[in-house]
Amino acid sequence: MAKYWFTQTHEYIAEVDGEYRVGISSFAAGELGDITFVELPPAGASFVQGETMATVESVKAVSEVYAPVDLEVLRVNDALADAPETVNTDPQGAGWFAVVKPTALAQLEGLIPEAAYEAMDKETH
Repeated sequence: MAKYWFTQTHEYIAEVDGEYRVGISSFAAGELGDITFVELPPAGASFVQGETMATVESVKAVSEVYAPVDLEVLRVNDALADAPETVNTDPQGAGWFAVVKPTALAQLEGLIPEAAYEAMDKETH
């Protein structure tokens, strides 16, 4: 079973079958509207927590996606190039952006656990 942690800016990092995936929450995907393009980071790139690692374009806006923790990108979800709408239909499943190697696992403790995130009033964040 996947375990999720979220940021205040609605990115997630999830531990799924022994690997870590990064993407945006269902709430963020809904707020963006119809996603038309996702610019993913290159494999091998490293990012520090809070640094822009991807960009999402929708009919409403262009939004930056920030690294939830310090990480190295192992591989990206190439399927999003041909089907960016997957981020809308399954953001916390098939719509993941990258498989990453967290380089500072202790930073997970500073993120919002899934149950607390789901209970948040997101209009105030």
